Amino acid sequence: MDKIITVHIADDHQILIDGVKAVLGLEPNIEVTGFSLNGKEVVSWYEENNSDVLVLDINMPELDGIEVLKHLRQNKNKPEIIVLSSYDDVKLVKEVLQMGAKGFVPKKSAGEHIVNAVRKVSEGNQYFTDDIKEKMMQTLLTGQVKNEGSQDGVLISSLTKREVQVLKLVAQQYSTREIGDELHISESTVETHRKNLMKKVKVKNSVGLAIFALKNEVI
Repeated sequence: MDKIITVHIADDHQILIDGVKAVLGLEPNIEVTGFSLNGKEVVSWYEENNSDVLVLDINMPELDGIEVLKHLRQNKNKPEIIVLSSYDDVKLVKEVLQMGAKGFVPKKSAGEHIVNAVRKVSEGNQYFTDDIKEKMMQTLLTGQVKNEGSQDGVLISSLTKREVQVLKLVAQQYSTREIGDELHISESTVETHRKNLMKKVKVKNSVGLAIFALKNEVI
């Protein structure tokens, strides 16, 4: 039998909570363990309880989603967090990722994506809807490596100069051949660098590398 994935839902609109709960309730191995109507309730609930996943509205009374993320970062049993928002601004997505969220789903897409999002983040993976991925890709411009001192900053500092070059080009959707031509290296060497990068930054594919680069302003 599959492991039961427990979920807590936080939103200030009961109708949205009921909708998400109804969709998740159709899944045999997902159990909604409770809900909160404001940020303080979320923080208080996690002081005495735990769940595998928290579905968190970013715009709530008492404490907003950002403040909740700050509080839960200190929780040794912090859940994997999916942020729900009526806004899909890339800066907001980057901010919640840096605060420890693992997924971002616009509210308009919640019914379609919430089940897959819960399953993915419960396994420790990130989850974004296709439109969010596209918006993030469109912001890939030149930039500098930042976020030093964070866990990701430590990972970035462990990369070689060549790996950073490859990471930037992967994030800008260059093909293996194009990266080889740009850096004057063979395609097999490009693939070796790509595999090493995925291992170092702990992602599974080129989209994960691109999101990592964007999140940490590598490009």
